[in-house]
Amino acid sequence: MIFVCYPRCATCGKAKKWLEENGVTFEERHIKDDNPSVEELKEWHKLSGLPLKRFFNTSGQQYRQLKLKDKLPTMPEDEQYELLASDGMLVKRPILIGDSFVLVGFKEAEWKDALGIE
Repeated sequence: MIFVCYPRCATCGKAKKWLEENGVTFEERHIKDDNPSVEELKEWHKLSGLPLKRFFNTSGQQYRQLKLKDKLPTMPEDEQYELLASDGMLVKRPILIGDSFVLVGFKEAEWKDALGIE
């Protein structure tokens, strides 16, 4: 599994600690140093079953500065992927990528369910 995170993010820290405490093996990937590509984002989006908007870090400074709340509804999907791939700080995190699932944001119940943890 790949754990995509930003080390200074409190939620990412909480999710990482939770994974370690539950004995989950993962490869950590720093989103700012190793930003997801358009291809990866498309694959993760498809696997997640979530709307593409859920991949945006809506509470981030970049999101607000670019006024994406107003722009995203009319922005073509290809442009949204390009935007996400251009800056890791625009991407919602943490993201946990498994063989058959992608989890965006840390919701303990959701993660337990996906990983089959009691």
